[in-house]
Amino acid sequence: MQKKIKIFAILLLLTITALNLNAQGQGYIFTDVVRNGATDVKNQASSGTCWSYAAAAFLESELIRTGKGVFDLSEMFVVRYNYIKRMDDNYLRRGAGNLGQGSLAHMFTNIVEEYGIVPQEVYSGINYDSPVNNHKELNKFVNVISGAAVDLKQRSAQYNQLVNSLLDIYLGPLPINFNYKGKDFTPLSFAASLGLNMCDYVEITSFTHIPFYKKSVIEIPDNWDHARFYNLPIDEFMAVIDNALTKGYTVCWDGDVSEKGFSHSNGVAINPEIKDLTSFIGEDRARFEKLTVDDRYAEIYKFEKIFPEVKVNQEIRQSGYENFTTTDDHLMQLTGITKDQNGNKYYITKNSWGTDRNKFGGYLNMSESFVRAKSISIMVHKESIPADIRKKLGL
Repeated sequence: MQKKIKIFAILLLLTITALNLNAQGQGYIFTDVVRNGATDVKNQASSGTCWSYAAAAFLESELIRTGKGVFDLSEMFVVRYNYIKRMDDNYLRRGAGNLGQGSLAHMFTNIVEEYGIVPQEVYSGINYDSPVNNHKELNKFVNVISGAAVDLKQRSAQYNQLVNSLLDIYLGPLPINFNYKGKDFTPLSFAASLGLNMCDYVEITSFTHIPFYKKSVIEIPDNWDHARFYNLPIDEFMAVIDNALTKGYTVCWDGDVSEKGFSHSNGVAINPEIKDLTSFIGEDRARFEKLTVDDRYAEIYKFEKIFPEVKVNQEIRQSGYENFTTTDDHLMQLTGITKDQNGNKYYITKNSWGTDRNKFGGYLNMSESFVRAKSISIMVHKESIPADIRKKLGL
């Protein structure tokens, strides 16, 4: 009996040792704190329409949360209307508008409110020889037709026909009436049947050059319609994200993914601290003191172990925005909270780059430091905002 106990104790010790080695030297081990309902990961492919995919995913989660069921909403239905709106904007700005493919979450909800929405199976938005989105050629022609109207200083009936014909050719004619699961709808009646009020969704940012607790325009290229965002101090901005996720809501996130610390392939986004080594201990500190800054980064970005991250305050965040290192690159959906083996917080993030570009099914985890530093804005349901913050915002 004693021999069996001794063998069991040895096996237990080996197991604990193995777990400790795994925690210290084998990358990131995550344990979910909360994970909210979400639909399957989609693929925006060769199109700059992440904003539409992120906003659609966000609303699809809202439909799950409110008990409406699982829906696959058509991103390209909204993208088509968005092309027309931005071409109109470019004309009225005498060619100085933004004719790129990027936009923001409110442009999705605005179009749903005005024109409705349809299921993906009703409007795929692919009317050309490709299994996935590819807007390279389409966007070239959008720029050419828009530029011609500006040069001629008029938008004739033929111009409008050209625009609609172009979009019909690449994306397909818009559905006027359709049948879905045995019921007849228009895009507006289908949107109404979903029971979501687009006015319930608000966008929030966090910068010091605009007043807190008020709505202001943020100066990013994709905000081409000059929409106004509520502005909060960074701690309250993060409190909104945390409260939403812990209460069963998801978050539509806009931010910077151009940093080397953002690694979709490794399933993480981090904001490492490599200049101040006081938070490093033992052999890591001794070894890092001998390395150049570039070599320190190179080791950290192997993503083989966890390193200390920057303690991001409002000043650091603002500096990144004003020196252009924090840029408006990409929209995704935050669906939950997880922690690594050291207890550090991360946000479970659903990307729109398909499921085969990493081994995590298209998801990644963004660290709290990364989100504090690299967020541009978020869209949330106003009821997911903590009551005291809602009061400050007048919501």
